[in-house]
Amino acid sequence: MSALLADKALQQLILTATGQTLYMVGLSLAIALAVGVPLGVLLVVTAPGHILPRQTLNAILGSIVNTGRSIPFVILLFLLMPVTKILVGVSIGTRGAIFPLAVAAVPFVARVVENSLQEVDPGVIEAAESMGASPVQIITKVLLPESWPALLLGFTLTAINLVGYSAMAGAIGGGGLGDIAIRYGYQRFRNDVLLETVVILIILVQITQSLGNHLALKASKGQRRLD
Repeated sequence: MSALLADKALQQLILTATGQTLYMVGLSLAIALAVGVPLGVLLVVTAPGHILPRQTLNAILGSIVNTGRSIPFVILLFLLMPVTKILVGVSIGTRGAIFPLAVAAVPFVARVVENSLQEVDPGVIEAAESMGASPVQIITKVLLPESWPALLLGFTLTAINLVGYSAMAGAIGGGGLGDIAIRYGYQRFRNDVLLETVVILIILVQITQSLGNHLALKASKGQRRLD
């Protein structure tokens, strides 16, 4: 009977951890998009030959993004612990993992946005400029709408990466499914718990990818209808 109760308690912990993982991924993705999308746009429009060429600024932003992408996430977690403690009051747990997750995702989002916007036909941009469109109008009415399906796929990939990062954060005290896998699976030799957490992570990734593909396909069809 005690073993049954223990398993029920463990299942409740796994359910709670799944919610924590979704919370971490959702909030960190929102923060990363809020910072990374404008950063990616700036990387494109300040490039030489684009609508707002600023070579020095472009080089500085590119260096910042490259630096952020080159730091392994586990190391970034430890590096940001003092800052995280100042910002949210804790450096571990679910709340403590959100800031490092967002910081890790920002440069990835920026490059996703940069690559997507660079695929926009230069002729469309030139046509907008010839009609007197301002740089803001070109960004909001040409670059972002034209690249929207690709952006959705890129944001989906970012979310999937954050699912993996959240599990990594959980392994060192960040909460979520990674924490359950280590504390109740690995350390207690419960391979069934390890397997269950892996299956849940796979399901989360599959759902995220399917939803992203559906939204991107829908956006692409909408563009073709407008064309």
